[in-house]
Amino acid sequence: MFAAENDVIPGAKVGGIGDVLRDIPRALANEKTRVTVVIPAYGAFHELPSAMPVGAFTTQFRGATERVELFEVSAGRDPNVRYLVMHHPLFAIGGKGAVYCDDDADSPFATDASKFALFSVAGLSAITSGNIDPVDVLHLHDWHSALALALIRFDAAFESLKDVRTVFSIHNLALQGIRPFTQNLSSFEAWYPHLHYEASYLADPRWPHCVNPLAGAIRLADKVHTVSPTYAREVLLPNEPERGFHGGEGLEADLQQAAGQGRLVGIINGIYYPPAKDSQLSWPELTRQLSDELLRLISRQNQLRAVDYVCHQRIMAEASRKRPSHIVTSVGRLTEQKMALLLSPAHTGPAHTGPAHTGPAHTGSTHTGLARSGRTALESILESMTERGVFLLMGSGDTALEEQCKQIAARFPHFIFINQYSVKLANLLFANGDLFLMPSSFEPCGISQMLAMKEGQPCLAHSVGGLRDTIDDGVDGFLFEAETIDDQVDALVFRINEILLLREKKPDGFMRIAATARKKRFEWSTSALRYHSELYT
Repeated sequence: MFAAENDVIPGAKVGGIGDVLRDIPRALANEKTRVTVVIPAYGAFHELPSAMPVGAFTTQFRGATERVELFEVSAGRDPNVRYLVMHHPLFAIGGKGAVYCDDDADSPFATDASKFALFSVAGLSAITSGNIDPVDVLHLHDWHSALALALIRFDAAFESLKDVRTVFSIHNLALQGIRPFTQNLSSFEAWYPHLHYEASYLADPRWPHCVNPLAGAIRLADKVHTVSPTYAREVLLPNEPERGFHGGEGLEADLQQAAGQGRLVGIINGIYYPPAKDSQLSWPELTRQLSDELLRLISRQNQLRAVDYVCHQRIMAEASRKRPSHIVTSVGRLTEQKMALLLSPAHTGPAHTGPAHTGPAHTGSTHTGLARSGRTALESILESMTERGVFLLMGSGDTALEEQCKQIAARFPHFIFINQYSVKLANLLFANGDLFLMPSSFEPCGISQMLAMKEGQPCLAHSVGGLRDTIDDGVDGFLFEAETIDDQVDALVFRINEILLLREKKPDGFMRIAATARKKRFEWSTSALRYHSELYT
């Protein structure tokens, strides 16, 4: 497996792909499969105490012979899984330990594209040089390793790999790594000037003068894999921005062809289920642990940020009060994908106070004909929760979205915005909330909802992608859906008010849903069996 992230290695995780590369190799190893996971060292991971040199080899890049070093990082978990990192100065171009780089809007992906172009060719050279054992299946993850398929197809140096079965996993179709074919320092011909290639296999369908690594991989892989069945169907349709629908992101024709050829497979991700234990805390203990962990994170910063001070003060103020009637939680990156609906304007109108029910998913606006209030969905939710509960949202990412959350937190004392991340903080929220909120505009799979459900915290989620595959509305959680963005925002606000009313008026019904969520299972072992039968053979 070639990937950009691997959460087995400290510091090598940014998003959900790191979780997958941490977990699926172990599940495959349990099915008597030997797995080697390779990522760049990013100038840091080859220096870990457990990193041992495996060897060095050369590869052709930018018309020169480059020396790359290979290290094995011992994780001590399973003898059938090897974790390797490749060291070259270019992999550290964003700074020591930086997995991704941010480029200007006029040269998107330029730095990362060059870095991962080297990663693709170096990974194949590691195999052909004998530094990595011969492989039966080469499994590539997202656009960062996708160019390996182009090299196998067109580079004579990798002729020996043409019979290796190839699998390409799409974790996020919205990120494609598009760059020019030529006339740029970060371009396909600049990386591989020796290559004689057919552009039709690699060109972006919208900008034919550009190489699209992800499109090329979809066309060339033996199997194309998405991380949920519903997402595998969604990507066959074009995007519809006016209603917020994310489909094939411009690659729907290529994905339709892969589906028609029987090459497209949707397999849901999983999580691990350690022995059950009661991890729910009393309100005083929860606030104490949240406070302690936040202070630990703050102590590692050079200066105290206002957002962290306000958050800590809010937690301490809540500690002196009795447990709120409702604890709503949310954990995730602050991106347009995750936050657009929550931070979009809702209609004017009172909170829903009608009869509570458990389903089906609400499918339209509850305030037809009313003007937009200017208040976001989050503000409308918080207004309805006044004197009823607290909302703890943990996330960081887009600075504009962070600022919006800070401004809302300044006006609502029962909104605790944790602009930090740690596994401990996340686990405290997963285990101790009453309702987990995941209103993503699109979601290839999603893991947070599974982690919350494992702890018996039902989720309210947008009925898209993997969220639709993992939540059964009114049975083990709650879904909302609507045709337009405006109506999706209204459906979100309506449904959360309806759920809170259900907890108040029919607590036994809500507890049955929570108990069902706790019992539901998304086992990696099940996914691993499907990898074998549907991807690898």
